Amino acid sequence: MNSTNNKSDQLGSQMYGWVNDLFPINRSLTGEGVRKTLLYLQRIVPELQICSIPSGKKVFDWEIPLEWNVIDAYVLNEEGNKIIDFKKNNLHLVGYSVPVNKTVALEELQDHLFSLKDLPEAIPYVTSYYNQNWGFCISDAERKTLKPGNYKVYIDSALKPGNLNYGEIILKGNEEKEILLSTYICHPSMANNELSGPVVTIALVKWLKALANRKYSYRIVFLPETIGSIAYIHKNLEELKANTLGGFVITCVGDNYNYSI
Repeated sequence: MNSTNNKSDQLGSQMYGWVNDLFPINRSLTGEGVRKTLLYLQRIVPELQICSIPSGKKVFDWEIPLEWNVIDAYVLNEEGNKIIDFKKNNLHLVGYSVPVNKTVALEELQDHLFSLKDLPEAIPYVTSYYNQNWGFCISDAERKTLKPGNYKVYIDSALKPGNLNYGEIILKGNEEKEILLSTYICHPSMANNELSGPVVTIALVKWLKALANRKYSYRIVFLPETIGSIAYIHKNLEELKANTLGGFVITCVGDNYNYSI
């Protein structure tokens, strides 16, 4: 009993360490943050294969988007103080924001700000994947403190042809029939709606690897949400149709609510 508890405590400590390391990384559908995340997971489970699909490739009636990367983003008030700073919290920047370097009046800035009135202290998560735009997310409490005047908006980002990356692990069992485990790697610093899934999944992989006798084979994928799943199915459709016996999406498993299947 004590041995089992010690192993559980050790794994829990490991998983918490993985979350701490991965939390600061700015992830999106594409980009360096996704690759950093996959390389980190690959160090834990070397069987993880990192795959790439180029921008512009058609996957069913969708298309792989341009790769998005960010160096810096902020908003300055007239006193030169940073009132919004991407480097302090990567949720501040709307995902896939285009480059911007200009001064705008508060009225124009307000058109590009997002906040939640019912959660006045929270910074929301907003994206503009398929509509080229820019914006910042801010707590509603902070938004109410903004004074009329001019604000310097700076977003040092790049939208260029690149790759969509995903991770895949195949663990063979006694049978060809597969259990599919899928999880997301496209959210920035969001512990439950992102890191709980990949961290629990990589721990499951370590457990599955240790099984002496696996009945089924296991296909485990780490994907950007929606477009990554569509691209993966497009690439592996016949194999999935032939072998998939059951599947689970592992996401938002870091809270105390009941699991949904």
